Amino acid sequence: MDAMHPRLLVTRFGDCFRFYDSVLPKLIGARLTGGNEQGPYASWDVGEEGAVRLFDRAAMAAAAGTTELPEHRPAQDAVMLVSRVSDVDAAHALCLANGAQDVAGPTARPEWGPTCRTAHVRDPEGNLLELQSY
Repeated sequence: MDAMHPRLLVTRFGDCFRFYDSVLPKLIGARLTGGNEQGPYASWDVGEEGAVRLFDRAAMAAAAGTTELPEHRPAQDAVMLVSRVSDVDAAHALCLANGAQDVAGPTARPEWGPTCRTAHVRDPEGNLLELQSY
Protein backbone atom coordinates (compact mmCIF):
# COMPACT_ATOMS: atom_id res chain seq x y z
CA MET A 1 0.00 0.00 0.00
CA ASP A 2 1.32 3.43 -0.94
CA ALA A 3 1.66 6.20 1.58
CA MET A 4 0.04 9.49 0.61
CA HIS A 5 1.47 10.91 -2.62
CA PRO A 6 0.66 13.84 -4.92
CA ARG A 7 -1.54 13.38 -7.96
CA LEU A 8 -1.24 16.35 -10.28
CA LEU A 9 -4.35 17.10 -12.33
CA VAL A 10 -3.06 18.51 -15.61
CA THR A 11 -4.38 19.77 -18.93
CA ARG A 12 -1.04 19.47 -20.75
CA PHE A 13 -0.65 15.76 -20.02
CA GLY A 14 1.94 14.93 -22.69
CA ASP A 15 4.17 17.87 -21.79
CA CYS A 16 3.97 17.09 -18.06
CA PHE A 17 4.59 13.39 -18.68
CA ARG A 18 7.76 14.11 -20.68
CA PHE A 19 8.98 16.58 -18.04
CA TYR A 20 8.49 14.27 -15.05
CA ASP A 21 9.69 11.20 -16.94
CA SER A 22 12.92 13.07 -17.71
CA VAL A 23 13.60 14.60 -14.30
CA LEU A 24 12.18 12.25 -11.62
CA PRO A 25 14.68 9.41 -12.17
CA LYS A 26 17.61 11.80 -11.77
CA LEU A 27 16.12 13.94 -8.98
CA ILE A 28 14.69 11.30 -6.66
CA GLY A 29 15.41 7.92 -8.23
CA ALA A 30 11.79 7.39 -9.29
CA ARG A 31 10.88 4.94 -12.02
CA LEU A 32 7.85 4.96 -14.31
CA THR A 33 5.48 2.26 -13.10
CA GLY A 34 2.43 2.94 -15.26
CA GLY A 35 1.07 5.00 -18.10
CA ASN A 36 2.56 6.85 -21.04
CA GLU A 37 2.47 10.31 -22.57
CA GLN A 38 -0.97 9.72 -24.13
CA GLY A 39 -2.49 9.58 -20.62
CA PRO A 40 -4.85 9.88 -18.97
CA TYR A 41 -2.78 8.49 -16.06
CA ALA A 42 0.88 7.93 -15.25
CA SER A 43 2.74 6.94 -12.09
CA TRP A 44 6.31 7.01 -10.79
CA ASP A 45 7.49 5.17 -7.68
CA VAL A 46 10.56 5.24 -5.48
CA GLY A 47 11.08 1.68 -4.34
CA GLU A 48 7.63 0.33 -3.57
CA GLU A 49 6.11 3.71 -2.64
CA GLY A 50 4.21 6.06 -4.90
CA ALA A 51 6.12 9.27 -5.60
CA VAL A 52 4.15 11.27 -8.18
CA ARG A 53 1.03 10.61 -10.22
CA LEU A 54 -0.35 12.54 -13.19
CA PHE A 55 -4.01 12.46 -14.16
CA ASP A 56 -5.85 14.25 -16.94
CA ARG A 57 -7.76 17.19 -15.43
CA ALA A 58 -10.81 16.74 -17.70
CA ALA A 59 -11.07 13.04 -16.81
CA MET A 60 -10.98 13.87 -13.09
CA ALA A 61 -13.54 16.67 -13.53
CA ALA A 62 -15.88 14.22 -15.28
CA ALA A 63 -15.44 11.69 -12.46
CA ALA A 64 -15.97 14.33 -9.77
CA GLY A 65 -18.88 16.03 -11.53
CA THR A 66 -17.09 19.39 -11.73
CA THR A 67 -16.82 19.89 -15.50
CA GLU A 68 -18.87 23.11 -15.32
CA LEU A 69 -16.46 24.79 -12.89
CA PRO A 70 -13.54 26.94 -14.10
CA GLU A 71 -10.17 25.16 -14.44
CA HIS A 72 -8.08 27.83 -12.75
CA ARG A 73 -8.53 30.91 -10.67
CA PRO A 74 -5.89 33.57 -10.17
CA ALA A 75 -4.28 32.99 -6.80
CA GLN A 76 -1.01 32.46 -5.04
CA ASP A 77 0.21 28.88 -5.06
CA ALA A 78 -1.60 26.59 -2.64
CA VAL A 79 0.58 23.50 -3.19
CA MET A 80 4.25 22.94 -3.95
CA LEU A 81 6.20 19.74 -4.64
CA VAL A 82 9.48 19.67 -2.72
CA SER A 83 12.43 17.48 -3.59
CA ARG A 84 15.58 17.19 -1.51
CA VAL A 85 18.55 16.95 -3.90
CA SER A 86 22.29 16.68 -3.46
CA ASP A 87 23.09 19.46 -5.95
CA VAL A 88 20.56 22.30 -6.31
CA ASP A 89 22.37 23.86 -9.26
CA ALA A 90 22.45 20.59 -11.23
CA ALA A 91 18.80 19.79 -10.38
CA HIS A 92 17.74 23.29 -11.44
CA ALA A 93 19.63 22.97 -14.74
CA LEU A 94 18.11 19.52 -15.34
CA CYS A 95 14.58 20.85 -14.86
CA LEU A 96 15.16 23.86 -17.12
CA ALA A 97 16.66 21.63 -19.83
CA ASN A 98 13.50 19.54 -19.75
CA GLY A 99 10.96 22.34 -20.09
CA ALA A 100 10.57 23.84 -16.63
CA GLN A 101 10.04 27.59 -16.26
CA ASP A 102 12.50 29.31 -13.94
CA VAL A 103 10.93 30.96 -10.89
CA ALA A 104 13.90 31.53 -8.57
CA GLY A 105 17.38 30.32 -9.35
CA PRO A 106 19.65 28.52 -6.91
CA THR A 107 20.25 30.58 -3.80
CA ALA A 108 21.27 30.22 -0.16
CA ARG A 109 18.37 30.49 2.31
CA PRO A 110 20.09 30.88 5.71
CA GLU A 111 16.83 32.19 7.19
CA TRP A 112 15.33 28.72 6.49
CA GLY A 113 18.31 26.83 7.90
CA PRO A 114 22.04 27.51 8.20
CA THR A 115 22.96 25.36 5.16
CA CYS A 116 19.67 25.50 3.25
CA ARG A 117 19.88 26.14 -0.50
CA THR A 118 16.89 26.19 -2.86
CA ALA A 119 15.74 26.79 -6.41
CA HIS A 120 12.15 27.03 -7.66
CA VAL A 121 10.73 26.08 -11.06
CA ARG A 122 7.33 25.45 -12.62
CA ASP A 123 6.53 22.27 -14.52
CA PRO A 124 4.85 22.58 -17.96
CA GLU A 125 1.44 22.83 -16.28
CA GLY A 126 2.59 25.62 -13.94
CA ASN A 127 2.91 23.57 -10.73
CA LEU A 128 5.55 24.95 -8.37
CA LEU A 129 8.54 22.74 -7.47
CA GLU A 130 11.18 23.45 -4.87
CA LEU A 131 14.61 21.85 -5.18
CA GLN A 132 16.40 21.95 -1.84
CA SER A 133 19.54 20.86 -0.08
CA TYR A 134 20.63 21.37 3.50
